[in-house]
Amino acid sequence: MTADAIADALRRLAPQVLGALVRRYGRFDACEDAVQEALLAAAQQWRTDGVPDRPRAWLIQVASRRLTDLLRADQARRRREDAVASRVLPQDRWSPPADAGVDDVDDTLVLITLCCHPALSPTSQIALTLRAVGGLTTAEIARAFLSSEATIVRRISRAKRTIEASGVPFRMPPESDRAERLDNVLRVLYLIFTEGYAATSGPDLHRPDLAAEAIRLVELMHALLPDDGEVAGLLALMLLTDARAPARTTAQGELAPLREQDRTLWKRDAIGRGAKLIASTLPRGPVGPYQLQAAIAATHDEAPSAGATDWPRIVTLYELLLKIAPSPVACLNHAAAVGMADAPAAGLALLDALDDRRLARDHRLPAARGHLLEMAGDRTAARAAYETAARYATNVRHIRYLNAQVRRLEEKRG
Repeated sequence: MTADAIADALRRLAPQVLGALVRRYGRFDACEDAVQEALLAAAQQWRTDGVPDRPRAWLIQVASRRLTDLLRADQARRRREDAVASRVLPQDRWSPPADAGVDDVDDTLVLITLCCHPALSPTSQIALTLRAVGGLTTAEIARAFLSSEATIVRRISRAKRTIEASGVPFRMPPESDRAERLDNVLRVLYLIFTEGYAATSGPDLHRPDLAAEAIRLVELMHALLPDDGEVAGLLALMLLTDARAPARTTAQGELAPLREQDRTLWKRDAIGRGAKLIASTLPRGPVGPYQLQAAIAATHDEAPSAGATDWPRIVTLYELLLKIAPSPVACLNHAAAVGMADAPAAGLALLDALDDRRLARDHRLPAARGHLLEMAGDRTAARAAYETAARYATNVRHIRYLNAQVRRLEEKRG
């Protein structure tokens, strides 16, 4: 197995291993440290010795041993500091059980609900889950939150301490508490998917491992909650969006925006399933934001060409979305859709009125402005907007694409 394949396998297995340890031992923070050491050991050993027959069991057993060492060291430190003996758990509590790594239970979904503990703020729930389940770095999480990396580090550390102090057992919450956590669980999974589908930084535009894991987890939730419209809506949204992944880069590996994509490369099976899912979900009950976003994605995916897109329908759907779940990104997308449906000037007016500090240095705002300015015939202003967008972008593919637009408009001017 190649190093990249091993890394992909470890990313997929990490939340399962962490869930198994937390279920058995508690001590979220210590379990995460032990899992990280086990992952490091696997990355080194598997390259030379090969991947074991049961990689998940191997990781659980190694992580359990590391956890034992960590907790014994902690106990020794506490004794040296004259810790109260009654507060130190017995030694045999931390010995790996004989069946360590034997069961095949996937605790990932339970781990998500633990991370979405009601004692945590919604943003802390999401940040912790992205770190523990999605494997995102603090920089990636900060980007997703439009926040600073230092703030995210503090938030995650506090969240771990809160969970440990709560003493909540590691199992699915009772039926009465599930609705309370569901919204944040879905938002977490959507952020994981978004980071996988459109990486915020680095050389790769797409991180298919993260996108696939998010889809897998929502599939699990849909199986558990088949009548929940927002779970179905989120699954449909992910399927309809991920269906475009094969066309998001050109043959040369450069970014291809939606309007320039080769639609023959789109995954038609995923589009068909996603469209069917949202069509059967929308009439059933209250409409939520994921259902509306899925309907927007279906409108794009079912159009035979970019020119045939039903932009008035998309504008209407965004207006509904802004009524029930307003956000700066939704406002930006609504403005762009208005520019396509009515006239560029109408979209630009909405963009100019969009005063939200969370988008102040986000490349999507000047990029959208550049596109509408070019449609309006103002190439000089469009070029300046694309230059600004390229400065703000953090993904290499986005930067290259935006700089290419600048060069293209410069050549036209010459």
